[in-house]
Amino acid sequence: MRIDTFLPYRLAVVAKDVTRLLHEVYGQRFGFSREEWRLLFLLEEAGTLDSVQIAQRTSLDKVQVSRAAARLRARELITSETHPTDRRLRCYSITQCGRDRFSEAFSHVEKKANDILKAMDEDDRHALERGLGALHQALASLNQKQQ
Repeated sequence: MRIDTFLPYRLAVVAKDVTRLLHEVYGQRFGFSREEWRLLFLLEEAGTLDSVQIAQRTSLDKVQVSRAAARLRARELITSETHPTDRRLRCYSITQCGRDRFSEAFSHVEKKANDILKAMDEDDRHALERGLGALHQALASLNQKQQ
């Protein structure tokens, strides 16, 4: 077996390349780290999440969430409170300033993501969508069988 044909390696390489291109926008232009961007993205969608929910919905561990949150709080883009029923946890919410900044950055990030997809043939874009959906379903099925 060759590493460049091994599925986990190929997925990791593609994900890293896409992240690098998008980071040129949200990172270099707007000053967000990868962790900060993911946290803002989740909070923009959900409004309020606790640290466990954030860790479950991303590949970030609790320390990464805590550090990214501290940086975003310092910029007044999110707020943080002690969880009402579990004092070990924090609840994070996006501020209006955070929503505005995220929205501004997202429009540029979305354009870059669309540029990546437009660089592909239309049939390949559709195949990618179908393939990602099929892979997601296969993983969900395998996870259910393991539980």
